[in-house]
Amino acid sequence: MTNREINLNKNKTYTFKVVVEPDDDRWFAYCPALHTKGAATWGYTQEEALKNIREVVEMTVETMLEDNEPIPVIDLVKPSPLRYLLRSTYV
Repeated sequence: MTNREINLNKNKTYTFKVVVEPDDDRWFAYCPALHTKGAATWGYTQEEALKNIREVVEMTVETMLEDNEPIPVIDLVKPSPLRYLLRSTYV
């Protein structure tokens, strides 16, 4: 199990599942709970895709909070080798 933490030194913590999959010569990453908000990206390596999706999730949640949009609550599933959990802390 791999847990990734995004800490913005704020008060509320959210956990998001992200999926990282091989896609031809690169890796595709997305957050199912935030996918309709555009939370998807890619990288040339699995690590780069994971780093990029962390940034995308952070920006997406920050924007949703600024716009007073509800943050989706998800049921946690057991991570697999290509699924990760991101923990994000916000106000």
